Amino acid sequence: MQLAMIGLGRMGGNMVERLMRHGHELVVYDRTPAVVAKYQGLGATGTSDLAGLIQSLKTPRIVWIMVPAGDPVDQTIATLQPMLSPGDIIIDGGNSNFHDTIRRGRELSQSKIELIDSGTSGGIWGLENGYCLMVGGSETAVKRCEPIFTSLAPENGYAHVGPTGSGHYVKMVHNGIEYGLLQAYAEGYEILNASKIFPELNLGQIAEVWQHGSVVRSWLNELAASAFARDASLAAVKGWVADSGEGRWTVQEAIDLDVPAPVITLSLQTRFRSRQTDSFGAKVIAALRNEFGGHEVKHT
Repeated sequence: MQLAMIGLGRMGGNMVERLMRHGHELVVYDRTPAVVAKYQGLGATGTSDLAGLIQSLKTPRIVWIMVPAGDPVDQTIATLQPMLSPGDIIIDGGNSNFHDTIRRGRELSQSKIELIDSGTSGGIWGLENGYCLMVGGSETAVKRCEPIFTSLAPENGYAHVGPTGSGHYVKMVHNGIEYGLLQAYAEGYEILNASKIFPELNLGQIAEVWQHGSVVRSWLNELAASAFARDASLAAVKGWVADSGEGRWTVQEAIDLDVPAPVITLSLQTRFRSRQTDSFGAKVIAALRNEFGGHEVKHT
């Protein structure tokens, strides 16, 4: 099939390459001309602006967007919409908030343009291993794009989960779960690393053995084994952890639905703590313990 890809970062670029390997015809655009040239060299049709991208596509068109969530998606759609025709399809494969996706879908439907949201998981490994795709949209639009999804996904790694917005909703919760899993592994390995009785524990060895028959084996733990193999003490890594939005949105959705989600919520809060070099809240606790109990205070 012919389709366009807007945004050739780590995910978008690898998706272009995987799609071309499966015989699809790609028209590509990125704000960085050198990146466009790279994928031109691999066989894609490169364009210097969005108008040229649309002109290079046969109708009905399929345009996949891989840009950061929020205003960049709105700006991209606003630029594309006047150039598109009824029956064209936009696919948002980024981590957009599902409320925004529902709104965008309604706005585009007034021009008879379909919006598909594809929650996309697989990271930098997706090129070789395939991407898990959680897809929302109308039955007609999704069916038309199915050859694209099945090329990107491994076997059984693609599902049409519901109407527009549902793909990003499922991906949001997926990422919330990921927060909790990452935090559990982090805490376990920190306990092992802090052991005073067994100070010589080899975390890489432990991570590797856990991958064979253990109930905690997983791809994330496999990646932990890989990280420890490169740097046993993670000395080159700063303990500063970002959050990309989906964890916050999952916690907010849990609050809105009156669903208890303590693990995901605390894992999100722990990420915030990682960004403080010296917590003011911890200073308050230390000062209060000194005030009421005369407990020792460590001074800077």
